[in-house]
Amino acid sequence: MKLLVVEDDPTTAEFIERGLTEEGHAVDCLASGRDALSQAMAQPYDVMVIDRMLPDLDGLSLIKALRAAKVSTPALFLTAMGGTDDRIEGLRAGGDDYLTKPFAFGELSARIAALARRLPLAEEAETTLRAGDLEMDLVRRTVTRGGQTIDLLPREFALLEHLLRRKGRVQTRTMLLEGVWNLHFDPQTNVVETHISRLRAKVDKPFQRDLIVTVRGAGYRIDG
Repeated sequence: MKLLVVEDDPTTAEFIERGLTEEGHAVDCLASGRDALSQAMAQPYDVMVIDRMLPDLDGLSLIKALRAAKVSTPALFLTAMGGTDDRIEGLRAGGDDYLTKPFAFGELSARIAALARRLPLAEEAETTLRAGDLEMDLVRRTVTRGGQTIDLLPREFALLEHLLRRKGRVQTRTMLLEGVWNLHFDPQTNVVETHISRLRAKVDKPFQRDLIVTVRGAGYRIDG
């Protein structure tokens, strides 16, 4: 996954960054709330880990600004402020989870993975998904682009649905294996790449503009 960690304590930041990198994640680690605001608005992340007590723009103000800007990336507050009122305040501000310091790295990692798998309820309730001139009807199980019907096999449909539900957000190979194939390990095959190629042949190749984008070294996303 691609993760953004906002932590101004160098020792804690290095500990988190090293652990997440060793797990295979791409980690951007920043100490400034204002820098994090610009970064999170400029590029998509799978999950953000945010300290509340930052020197310039505090974590609470940061997440409020991101939510006001329609950035829906899941956010976990990681902070020494562990009172009940603090937790409530963080969640009401737009945080998705709350973990207090000191913390166990294993729990942090598990919570990040859980947030990455979680879909907002509003997205789950949708019956039509769109990207540009591409439309997926989840009730009729049909896909059209520019008014033309596209016939997809069940796994291709599931892959496209996964990408559409997370439009604009990079989906790593691991996330696709978990979300589409329900595999929680790497089968050491090119199953993801093969299905992406087949999907592109049907969804993109016959049309002027490509919707499925490869993000080098990270994964795939669908634009529109």
